[in-house]
Order: sequence, then structure tokens, then C-alpha cells
Amino acid sequence: MDEPFTILGISGSLRHASYNRALLIATRDLLPLDVVLDIFDLQGIPLFNQDDEKQPVARVTEFKERIRASDAILIATPEYNYSIPGVLKNAIDAASRPYGDSAWGGKPVALMGASPGAFGSARAQYHLRQVFITLDMPQVIQPEVMIGHADQAFDAKGKLIDANSAKLISQLVENLVHLSRQLKTG
Repeated sequence: MDEPFTILGISGSLRHASYNRALLIATRDLLPLDVVLDIFDLQGIPLFNQDDEKQPVARVTEFKERIRASDAILIATPEYNYSIPGVLKNAIDAASRPYGDSAWGGKPVALMGASPGAFGSARAQYHLRQVFITLDMPQVIQPEVMIGHADQAFDAKGKLIDANSAKLISQLVENLVHLSRQLKTG
């Protein structure tokens, strides 16, 4: 039997009850049969310091190993002050260093996000797309999954109840798998 297609899911929030963590959990129920979603918690990744990049802490080493072992990346992020949450940007930077040892190069990526506000993390996602260009990460562009008014898309227990959002997430994952497989076969 073939190895399952593995997506590494990363939430841009450390908050346990985060809508974006809930998005990743909901995604597990929307995956194609041969796809697995492995969720990595960014808790414990220290602030990036270039003085320490050649001897990273175990959590950063583990993060880079999990990135490399995955077939693709799925990031669910909130938006903080019109941009990328600091914890997420820090983790991205840590896994891209030292120069010449980036774990991200060539790794297909897709974005989604949820927010209590109206824009559903749109600006954070657009800023992340700029970062992915620098990191040489092929991106899934459509569909854009930007869930505004997240308090209405999830129930009180954090379960995704919005059918349209679930449909968009399913399509996003299918497109991510397709892009990754297309890149592997040339």
C-alpha cells in the first residue's frame, strides 16, 4: 500500500480555543481518503535569534523535520493588526534558517483563516503570500478561504457548522493535493 499523502497543518495562533486551530481540526473530517493532516503546535518555538540558528533548540529542529517529512503545508491563520501573527512569522523565519537550510523550499502551501471580524484574515493571508514567494513555496491561490464572523461559522464547542466554509476547505485541500502531486510528477 502507498504511503498516505501528508499535509502539515499549522495554526497561526497559540490560543487553545482558536478558530484557526478549530479550522484545522475540522479539516480532518473533510480530507480525501488517502490524505492525512498532521497538526503542529507552534508553542515552544523561541524568538528567532540569528546567533542561535546553527544550533537550534529541539522544538525548531522537530518543526523543520516535520515540514520536510510532509508533502504539503496548510496554514490556518488569524490576522493581527492587519498582518501576520508574530508567532507564525517567527516560526516561518526559524524554519527558513540558517541560510541554505530552509525547510520550506519547494514545499506546496495553502492558506485559510477565520476571524471574528468581517475580513476573515484576508490581509494576513496576502502578506503571507509575499513571504512564500521569497521562500520558493508554490501556492494554492483558489479558493480563498477567509471566514469572517467566525463566531457564526462555529458552534459553542468549536465545531465548524458553516456548510459553505466546509465546501471551500474541501476544495482547497483537493487543490493542494493536486498541486503537490503535479509538482512531483513534473
